[in-house]
Amino acid sequence: MTREDAEKERRRLAALALEVTERRGSEVTRVTLAHEAQVSRARIEAIFPEESDLFDAIVEDWFAPDIEIMEEVLASDLPIRRKFYEFYARRFVREQERYRRSPDTFALYCELGTARFEQVRGYIDLADHYLSELVAQAQAEGYFEGLKIDRALTLINQMVVCYTSPQMLMMLEDRLQLDKLAQIIDTMFAGLSAQDGGARGVTGLRPA
Repeated sequence: MTREDAEKERRRLAALALEVTERRGSEVTRVTLAHEAQVSRARIEAIFPEESDLFDAIVEDWFAPDIEIMEEVLASDLPIRRKFYEFYARRFVREQERYRRSPDTFALYCELGTARFEQVRGYIDLADHYLSELVAQAQAEGYFEGLKIDRALTLINQMVVCYTSPQMLMMLEDRLQLDKLAQIIDTMFAGLSAQDGGARGVTGLRPA
């Protein structure tokens, strides 16, 4: 088997593992995958030497469309404000569709992701990397004045967390709407900067 053939087989088995996970409502082991794929366990273990390798392949398959979305938005010639909106809106719509299609399966993937967070972290870091590039583009146009990229990244992530966190999506799905996301993005561009607007100048509370 060539390297290309091996990679195709790895992707095929990862997609099958996702399908079986959704059907069974539980994490798929290599033994289960071998049975479902009707191949020997030795064949599965040759492709996924460790159980964690199978989970890595499943996660890669799960996040692949997100990466495609982010890279497409980043490379587009959209105005920077629209880029920010599309960067979040397209992924949110995709996650919302997944959740509505099968809330129980969506919750299962959230549980698996939380339990194996270190294996998922790389994709979160990658999203932050792409966001940092968007922040740099925005700053080149005069937005987010005075903020270091890491600081802007943290602030923006906290402002849009409801549209990026699967757990928040499950809690607030009926309240999360694209027009609200657009207003958040507009507000961000209207005022996010390093300037002290007065809020943090308050040292204590006292009766009026």
